[in-house]
Amino acid sequence: MPTPKLKTAVLVAGAALLARRALRRRIQASPLWPMPALEEPVSGRPRTRALRLLVTAREEIADGVVRLRLEGHDLPRWEPGAHLDLVLPSGLVRQYSLCGDPEDTSSYTVATRLVPDGRGGSREVHEQVREGIELEVRGPRNRFPLVEAESYVFVAGGIGITPILPMLRALPEGSEWRLLYGGRTRASMPFLEEVVKIGGDRVSVVAEDEEGLPDLDALFADVPGDAAVYCCGPEGLMAAVEERFPEVRLERFAPRTGADGDGAFEVELRRSGVTLTVPADRSVLAAVRDELPDTAYSCEQGFCGTCQQRVLEGEVDHRDELLTDAERHDSMLICVSRARGERIVLDM
Repeated sequence: MPTPKLKTAVLVAGAALLARRALRRRIQASPLWPMPALEEPVSGRPRTRALRLLVTAREEIADGVVRLRLEGHDLPRWEPGAHLDLVLPSGLVRQYSLCGDPEDTSSYTVATRLVPDGRGGSREVHEQVREGIELEVRGPRNRFPLVEAESYVFVAGGIGITPILPMLRALPEGSEWRLLYGGRTRASMPFLEEVVKIGGDRVSVVAEDEEGLPDLDALFADVPGDAAVYCCGPEGLMAAVEERFPEVRLERFAPRTGADGDGAFEVELRRSGVTLTVPADRSVLAAVRDELPDTAYSCEQGFCGTCQQRVLEGEVDHRDELLTDAERHDSMLICVSRARGERIVLDM
């Protein structure tokens, strides 16, 4: 028969085991849960499970635009507006909208335009990604979902048609909608024939070399107040649409710019005991990596979440396209976001 001391030891051991399991579940459920006693911060981790998918098709579908088919098995389902993070052979991470069939769980389809003076991601896709290679993929994620509405207005510029195309396919028959699709030339506009076939006279095609810039004032002159407006394309186009219709839903794959917080400020790295100055022309990430070169990062555009860090003090000018309102309360993506005041303190 167990002695009282043995019973006590068993109870203590059992309680410790349950506590460890609860702690493990807590960490897994909320990777930014504050644990200041840890030697290493728990932020700065990939946010979604990675997949390894095979490139089975590569096709140029418009001037400077290639479409990739990535195949796997029992892939996570997605809805119109979703995108993937593609980890390129060099390690760069770039985001591409899904433009295939959401019901197809054996493959994902994305398209990308070559940007010769860009940051290198599109060039790598065009020059190095070929049929037969495997790519790491994270997602899908959707911050641009199609909502129920009485009517819809879509505005797409060039490659910005990719998240909108699955929306057009998914609209219930009889839906009231219209699309303005612009591009430099008709030959540079991907999926143009399919879009026109889907929408007919509901689609207005504006090629700049033929007609100049689209007339947004005319487009929004009679938009119903309850319409859902979606826009994806160059930053200038999205800014112009937002000026005319502030409630527009935007999908952007470049950091949001803003006037607030563009000056220099200080960043204290609390764990490291270091205070840095972040000039107006540098990111927090760049300044931090001067001191902590092993700091995790990837896309440098505010989309992948790898550089997410916990904020202990100070107000943040959030410029990312990823964090939820709850996460923005006490964390930031240091690749694009800045301080609103003169100082912030990070748990690093």
